[in-house]
Amino acid sequence: MPFVVTINTLEQSKESITEQKEQEDNRPVFLKDALYQGEPYAAPYPITVASPKIDPMDKSLMKANAHESMQNQAEQQISMLQKQAALLMNQAKEIQDRLKVSHTIYKADMNFEPVVGTMYHLYQREDESWLLSMIAPYEWGKKTPFTFLNTVRLLADKTWDVLE
Repeated sequence: MPFVVTINTLEQSKESITEQKEQEDNRPVFLKDALYQGEPYAAPYPITVASPKIDPMDKSLMKANAHESMQNQAEQQISMLQKQAALLMNQAKEIQDRLKVSHTIYKADMNFEPVVGTMYHLYQREDESWLLSMIAPYEWGKKTPFTFLNTVRLLADKTWDVLE
């Protein structure tokens, strides 16, 4: 039993020391909370002589690094957006070109109803009018009666895609 008494005595002495420290600390509550209460190795400032040295930071160097990093990141994003814009402009131009060809083809004579996905051939007659035909240039024989312009295919949106 004397061993238990010794442990109790140690615990009581620890509690009395803690109470004495609390009574001696006359600071306001918000300042008491401002002190670091965690493990010494994780303290945000040196708390013992053996603590690692904390050098003041060079604010101008930090700002210069942040500025350079920000500039590089912004330039990368701008470059990516410019590439995307160029791609969109190319796609818009392709659609406009397809639309022009489609207008030309719909002005041409056709004696059939075109089927989506099928290839046709666009010719120009001697009188400058156009003709859409199912007959390829090599199928005419030795002499083609018209000037061959393009091989085209009807797309699902009813525009024409130039294949040759």
